[in-house]
Amino acid sequence: MKSGSIAGYSAPQIALHWLIAALVLFQLVFGESMSVALDAAGEGEAVSASDASLASAHYWIGIAILVLVGLRLALRLTAGAPAPQPSGTPIFDRLAHAVHWLFYALLVAMPVTGLLAYYVSPEIGEVHEIGKPVFILLIAVHVAGALYHQFLLKDGTLRRMLVPSR
Repeated sequence: MKSGSIAGYSAPQIALHWLIAALVLFQLVFGESMSVALDAAGEGEAVSASDASLASAHYWIGIAILVLVGLRLALRLTAGAPAPQPSGTPIFDRLAHAVHWLFYALLVAMPVTGLLAYYVSPEIGEVHEIGKPVFILLIAVHVAGALYHQFLLKDGTLRRMLVPSR
């Protein structure tokens, strides 16, 4: 099914959006524990129970995000997605399109680089860490766009990510 050929998102698509968003937020807030735990272990120091638990959660949540993003992309390909609401400003429309696809790229790249850093080469961790400020920037732009559509354009864009249409 093609993008734009449906009126709104399905309940599973909306649930995946918000679940992935919550998991990413957890990763952004608590992800430093992975570095702390790995650094301590590498220096032969004891890892605190909280850092060990949060590092383990970071690992497994990263894998969960990768799996859920795969499911979300599969749903997008099979169920489709509604056409974006035009903002009236072509550059904003292009920016919105780019931000959405950068999110998908980052949602795949972050878990993959994290796993590669853990299993292949710790140096890849530096690439992985660059993703955090990029994620924060994308989230800020995404939220600003959603609020712009909701409160200035009043076009119902935000409602599409809150209320299933099918």
